[in-house]
Amino acid sequence: MAIKRIIPCLDVRNGKLTKGIKFQGNVDIGDPIETAKRYSQDGADEIIFYDITASHEGRSTMLKVAEAIAASISVPFCVGGGISTLEDIGNTLAAGATKVSINSAAVTTPQLISDGASAFGSQCILVALDVLQVPVSPLIPSGYEIVIHGGRKHMGIDAVHWAKKVVQLGAGELCVNSIDADGTKDGYDLILTRLIAQNVQVPVIASGGAGHPQHLVDAVTIGGASAALVASIVHYGQYTITDLKRYMSEKGVSVQQVP
Repeated sequence: MAIKRIIPCLDVRNGKLTKGIKFQGNVDIGDPIETAKRYSQDGADEIIFYDITASHEGRSTMLKVAEAIAASISVPFCVGGGISTLEDIGNTLAAGATKVSINSAAVTTPQLISDGASAFGSQCILVALDVLQVPVSPLIPSGYEIVIHGGRKHMGIDAVHWAKKVVQLGAGELCVNSIDADGTKDGYDLILTRLIAQNVQVPVIASGGAGHPQHLVDAVTIGGASAALVASIVHYGQYTITDLKRYMSEKGVSVQQVP
């Protein structure tokens, strides 16, 4: 059985770790560098850092913060937010990231995906999909629409169609984030996760909604995800990474044990 991963997500705004619900009402909750260090020590399989306002503000990622995090952890590290050029990808990897997450720029400039994969390898290119549930229509047959700029801009693109396209362009991994579930702690959107996972041949990270360890189990079994992204469930001390891995293991999910 394939080993399933747990990936804490650090949303950062103005250098502070922040968290909201459905991309709204963000509040600062701590220091991202110390938090990343703790998660790394606690057994996280990977850490994702998002500069959540970079794309909306039309600027590059805060590389100094990313570099400090990379230097303080011993697990793979993905960085996203404001990455819009090949130079941005190179600079982010040079700062210590294992891979980059491209979201808004992937939609507006799809060539960036293929250029990045050609220059640095598909394993370095993760494409993040921010998705809203909408009425089924000829334009959005799955009922899930791609949005960009932190959920501010609807694109009229079907999420399943987009997932297939970015993989064809060279994305080595997808992170599928349900904005409707984000921060609610009510569980991942398993229908969305499974739709994407069944239609692509690369690892899919389920994102948005974890509030109980069973939600992670559901994401990687029912949802077919390779990994579960977590935020609120660990940020507020409800569970540790160790707690989550122990629970998943007890439920028959193969996880990398904490050293």
